[in-house]
Parts: sequence; structure tokens; C-alpha cells
Amino acid sequence: MEFILNNICHKTLNIAAICPLSNALGPGKRFVIWVQGCCFSCHNCGSPEWRPTIDAIQLNPNELATMILSSPDIEGITISGGEPILQVVGLVETLRLVKAKRSLSVICYTGFTLEALKERSDPVIDEFLATIDILVDGPYEDSLNDNKGWRGSSNQRVYFLSGLYQGLEDDFHNRRRDIEIHLLNKKYLLVGIKPTALPAGIEL
Repeated sequence: MEFILNNICHKTLNIAAICPLSNALGPGKRFVIWVQGCCFSCHNCGSPEWRPTIDAIQLNPNELATMILSSPDIEGITISGGEPILQVVGLVETLRLVKAKRSLSVICYTGFTLEALKERSDPVIDEFLATIDILVDGPYEDSLNDNKGWRGSSNQRVYFLSGLYQGLEDDFHNRRRDIEIHLLNKKYLLVGIKPTALPAGIEL
């Protein structure tokens, strides 16, 4: 798929939401970042409000890295969106700053395939991939949402790029999904992989 990264030279990050501590998007306690803006139009997207390219929370890499490093109990970072690759420059710089201080694992969800990213031969994207432990790639396909695992639909592939968490491959494909509801800044934030239906008793 041909794509244009209009803001690939920008370091300022446009963030849709942040959850400082979650157990629903990967192994262990994780700091979760959702970027604002997406170039895909996945049917029945789990976060349609984060698809438009509009101004949300503006953070520079140092500000975001400071927030991550101030979360002492996390073992890693999960990046989703929106589409993270559209803000790869700012994310790379953020991860550089974080990894200079702490060894935290990184999981990233992207609508692009790993092949498409590698074909660009872009040094910034290559560096980003080198910092990621697990990449979940490919667009969300609502008809293939089997309500299992730490990926949205069964067409999405899970790459253990660093070998870390390799033994958890079955969890990414088959584990029971967890949904968390956080109250952040007086707003409810639903955290987790999109279920085929909300659990009984939950109304938002």
C-alpha cells in the first residue's frame, strides 16, 4: 500500500490518550500511548475518534519520556493509535531518551505490514523497528475479530523482533482478552483489545 508520511520530520507528538499503567495490552504492567491520526479506514475501528488528523495532546519527546520514566512499576511500553508510524520521528526520539535510563520492553501496533515498512529503507523507521520487541502488524479486519489474544483480528501477525517474550506467542493469539476502564482527567478510557461485544454489565 502506498502511503505518505506528511509529518515524518516532526518531533512533536500528537497524542490521543495515555494510560500510565495497564495490564490489558501486553505482558506485565505497561505504559500505553495512543497517537492521534491514522491513514487507514478499518471498518468498525475500535478507536474511531483517534483516526482524524486533528490536534490533541501536544508533547515533545522529552516530556513524554519524562512521563514514562516517572512510572516506576512498569516493565514496558505499548504504542498504538491512531497510526504510530505517522509519528515515527517523535517516537524514536522518545524511546532513545527512555532506553538511555531504563530497559523497558516496547510493543507497537501498526496497520502497516512489516514488509511495507522495511521496503521504505527509511533509517528512522529502521531505528524504530530496532527498538521494538514485539510488532503487531496489518490493518484491523472486523470480520476476522475472533475475540482472542493481544491482536485485534486473526490476519494481524505478531513479530518477536528482539526475541523477548517469544514464549508468550500463544497469548498474543489465543489468550482471553482483558478490558480495563480507567478514569483519567474526568473521562473514561477503555483499555484493551477491541472485543466483539462489551462484557455484560458494562455500558459506556
